[in-house]
Amino acid sequence: MAEKLNLKKTNELYEEALTLVPGAVAGIRRPYNFVPGEYPIFFESAKGGKVIDVDGNEYLDMLCAYGPIIIGHREEEIDDAVIKQIKEKGFCFSLTQTYQNTLVKRLKEIIPSCEMAAFVKTGSDATTTAVRISRAYTNRVKVLRCGYHGWHDWCVEVKGGIPTKFYEDVYEFEYNDLDQVKDLMKEHGKDVACIMITPLGHPLANDVEMPKPGFLEGLKEIAEQYGSVLVFDEIRTGFRVDMGGAQKLFGVTPHVSVFGKAIANGWPIGVVAGREDIMKTLEKDVFLSSTFFPNSDAQVAALTTIDFLEKNKVIDVIVEKGNAFADRVNDIITKSGVPATFSGGPWMPFITFDKDEKGLYKQLRVEFYTQLIRRNVFLQPYHHGYICYRHTDEDLVKATDMIAESFEVVRKKYLV
Repeated sequence: MAEKLNLKKTNELYEEALTLVPGAVAGIRRPYNFVPGEYPIFFESAKGGKVIDVDGNEYLDMLCAYGPIIIGHREEEIDDAVIKQIKEKGFCFSLTQTYQNTLVKRLKEIIPSCEMAAFVKTGSDATTTAVRISRAYTNRVKVLRCGYHGWHDWCVEVKGGIPTKFYEDVYEFEYNDLDQVKDLMKEHGKDVACIMITPLGHPLANDVEMPKPGFLEGLKEIAEQYGSVLVFDEIRTGFRVDMGGAQKLFGVTPHVSVFGKAIANGWPIGVVAGREDIMKTLEKDVFLSSTFFPNSDAQVAALTTIDFLEKNKVIDVIVEKGNAFADRVNDIITKSGVPATFSGGPWMPFITFDKDEKGLYKQLRVEFYTQLIRRNVFLQPYHHGYICYRHTDEDLVKATDMIAESFEVVRKKYLV
């Protein structure tokens, strides 16, 4: 049985933070999203594929900042390029620097849907911009959506502080359920501005899903039948499942797509990319402006990250490592006899526990992730993880060894 981690300092900082910041830390980073009392709450530093908490515990970081760390923490080639930009030229100006043009030209080479692009800072900024330009382009209001698209009023799951009218024209549908989309469009199609979907299904606390044959193609056909805009939310899949995103991998080009996270290895940038006639609504019909959207630090980071991804064949490396990891974990689960499922391989590994009427799966989940964090593997109980370039083969073999040990504890405690 692994010993409980020393988390004295992290708990002290948490108690202090409760008096300073509502909820102590932001949203999904709060303790109830992990195993309270077992996971650290504050990190101190990171390098490569490892992260260290404020108590000095080191972990294999398989959450990767919820996705932006595609290469590794503190990647010198990228950070040095940004530091050089800051020191030699600056990055925040009243007018735009030329890196904007350079980056869009690179994106046009890589992303199938990109004829023009606009830059924002976050994924929520990008998805909301995509909705706004879709509404302006079609002169319609309604939106069909599938997946997590951020924290803005039109899409956030927690509705506190948001008037009903801000989301009453937004309709959700289930991933891989084309019949549901057809029914919604029969009822609302003439008023639907856009259909937005994460092209890879990754609902919170549920298995990661691949699209069924014909699902994404069917969505595009339906969107075009009704004159709606098809938007792919590629915030997680972009520059991870393929350099050109899931649209390139699956061979379905949306009318508009949004990117973020992995494009700049942790530096904050979001991208809205799409067909020229749709994107041109931003010229005068749609207002998009922010003090920080044009900043060149993240644009330089994105350009350097893209170069690194290409010259080191990072996506291929991650797929190879991720597939080996997935094979080992699936083998471990089968041999353990624990009712669990592995999904998301090779890019977004997730271990979930099969639901049962008595709710035993909740206890199995808590026990498993308690044992795993005690063995210094940082994964999230309710959110898929990620494989990054700097995760070594040895790191991932050790992680699977720790996963096997954790399953064995679960088996002996609950299933024998």
